[in-house]
Amino acid sequence: MKKTVLVSGGAGFIGSHVTVELTNAGYDVVIADNFSNCDMTNYKGVCQILGKELPLIKMDFCDAAATDKLFTDYKIDAVIHFAAFKAVGESVAEPIKYYKNNLDSFLNVLEAARTHGGCNVLFSSSATVYGETDVLPVTEQSPRQPATSPYGNTKQMCEDILRDTVKAFPQIKGIALRYFNPIGAHPSALIGELPNGVPNNLVPFITQTAIGKRECLSIFGNDYPTPDGTCQRDYIDIVDLAKAHVCAVTRMIDGKMDESYEIFNVGTGRPVSVLELVNAFEKVNGLKLNYKFTPRRPGDVTAIWADPTRANEVLGWKAERTVEETLAAAWAWEKAIAK
Repeated sequence: MKKTVLVSGGAGFIGSHVTVELTNAGYDVVIADNFSNCDMTNYKGVCQILGKELPLIKMDFCDAAATDKLFTDYKIDAVIHFAAFKAVGESVAEPIKYYKNNLDSFLNVLEAARTHGGCNVLFSSSATVYGETDVLPVTEQSPRQPATSPYGNTKQMCEDILRDTVKAFPQIKGIALRYFNPIGAHPSALIGELPNGVPNNLVPFITQTAIGKRECLSIFGNDYPTPDGTCQRDYIDIVDLAKAHVCAVTRMIDGKMDESYEIFNVGTGRPVSVLELVNAFEKVNGLKLNYKFTPRRPGDVTAIWADPTRANEVLGWKAERTVEETLAAAWAWEKAIAK
């Protein structure tokens, strides 16, 4: 019998790509989203890619009764929790909003999982939990540094909540995937990153500048202690990232976990600087970008990239797409939504 996966925040950037890969892998997917940070574009694109309508529930996971109802209406075998606010700068300005939303929504998911007899829970975590680290690349054993923002702190706290929950309730199993920097779009150009307002992430800012929606790309800081003075990151293709979720869900559902709570880094293991990414975008798409260097942005770490060995060996997952393929897909998506 087919297993059902609930994807909270499934109409967003990462959730939509994960939904496609889960469905292609044979899972039934239920999408739930409150559309606070997205519209129907990606949901419609998912249905177009898959050639069928998927269940879509418009609800807020901060509503405990609505969350419980989901688990009553569907037999949920696993839940992937994306539903959260995610802008670092905004979290510094509005910490209460971030703590309330990001913690309440996750607690309601875990409570519903517990009261409905247990569930496999995959938490969407982040490399932000490592903070400004001394040793690179980071492994899952690297110490978590104090968070540089309330957003990062909610990721650390939710990891701890999941760890403690699976310890107390054996019917719940948990995996936290720590992503590095997801970029790109689906090769079909039917789904991709579609931020509300001014993008917080680099690649949509690049593509919006290239298409003329933004006048100029700001590169925050060119005086970092890196080879070209700009920050270094581990940019992971969105489809590669989505496939890691399928591997993790399958590991939980098949009962293959070594422990009831596991952590995996999801990255390429290759550092790429902001300037290198901009240059690669220009080269692969045959464009010149208008960009300027501006002062450093608060909360940005100098450099971070993953050691993905554990995900490669234990999950059987590996990043496959090149930065060039990813940036070509991001540009194709930007042109598609501009039409």
